[in-house]
Amino acid sequence: MAGDHEQELVTARRGKWSQTGVPHKGWTCIDIEDLGAPDVVCEMCESQEIRYVHHMSHESYPESLQVGCVCAGHMEENLAAAKGRETSMKSRAGKRKRWVSRHWKRSAKGNHWLEADGYRVTVYRKASGWGVTIAAVGGSLEKHSQRFYATEHQAMLAAFDVISKLLARSG
Repeated sequence: MAGDHEQELVTARRGKWSQTGVPHKGWTCIDIEDLGAPDVVCEMCESQEIRYVHHMSHESYPESLQVGCVCAGHMEENLAAAKGRETSMKSRAGKRKRWVSRHWKRSAKGNHWLEADGYRVTVYRKASGWGVTIAAVGGSLEKHSQRFYATEHQAMLAAFDVISKLLARSG
């Protein structure tokens, strides 16, 4: 299991775990992302390939680090929080696969829309492609896409990604 291997790398003090001048505790997770496949190497242990990237920041270190779950947990001294973030991200990845095939309703103007996770998503056709509007149910937020997408499905998935980031920040 990847987590067990990563734990061994932390215990063995691989990569930055053995470097002086690199803080080993007191880090904060500022973002998490799903690369879709193990595509980068953890910048802390410098050995584990990771798919779910925890972006970690420390006031005494000049740059943020892209790290795996176990390294993130040790860096912030809260392995349960790191595992919780990653579990949530894995759940969102499964939901993302099903997002486009959900039952989207059609508005009077012919636009597809969907209400999910406390947001209403509306996808609409523009001359230069597809745009999307995300509005919080209750009206506390409304975001319009800054760019247009080549397909309606790309616009739908972009909306899903924005909602996922909004949910991660509020949770």
